[in-house]
Amino acid sequence: MNRAEPGLRLKYVTIHDFPCVCTATTMITIALSKGRIFDETVPLLKAAGIVARENPESSRKLILATNRREVRLIIVRASDVPTYVQYGGADLGVAGKDILDEHGSAGLYQPLDLKIARCRMMVAVRRDFDYASAVRQGARLRVATKYVQTAREHFATKGMHVDLIKLYGSMELAPLVGLADAIVDLVSTGGTLKANNLVAVEEIAQVSSRLIVNQAALKLKRAEIQPLIDAFARAVFTAAS
Repeated sequence: MNRAEPGLRLKYVTIHDFPCVCTATTMITIALSKGRIFDETVPLLKAAGIVARENPESSRKLILATNRREVRLIIVRASDVPTYVQYGGADLGVAGKDILDEHGSAGLYQPLDLKIARCRMMVAVRRDFDYASAVRQGARLRVATKYVQTAREHFATKGMHVDLIKLYGSMELAPLVGLADAIVDLVSTGGTLKANNLVAVEEIAQVSSRLIVNQAALKLKRAEIQPLIDAFARAVFTAAS
């Protein structure tokens, strides 16, 4: 043991003698999908002071850092956004009303219609198919769609009996090859329908994207999440003015 120099008094200190300057950071995770929804959400994120460090279209990363160290974005399939939010993989997310109608709202709080990624859920048929006559005659139609729950509810409301065929893409092909009499799908400009000799015959619903929040996260992280909801709300109001 080293001896102290004459005249000096040693003072032993512990870690408790130093003030702690570290504070816990509550991480907020926002689930988004690539493409139109991400692009149209960017201005809303910016209004909330959040800017992604990378573009998901050019980056292969699925977790994107932002300019705020306590906020990160995760990139998932559009149909998986509600699942990630519902089960706590993300605190917030942006999902189309079409996806939410199919998924259900259990465990999800939907505070805002963001009024982005707007389109219409439509019934479409071949141009030479007499849909109105088939409905009047009570014909049993075969309908191809990704949105089975939405289609089932729509035709049940009309009192129609239909056979639903679940598809995940290239919906327009089904009537052309005889797989289905009609399709139920999202229509934005109608360009794809026209290119494939199809025509929209019935509107089911107007569709836009919603902000969704995990209900448990909102209770536990309200101090962090509520300001984001408020910022999004102001941005939506400003855009609509």
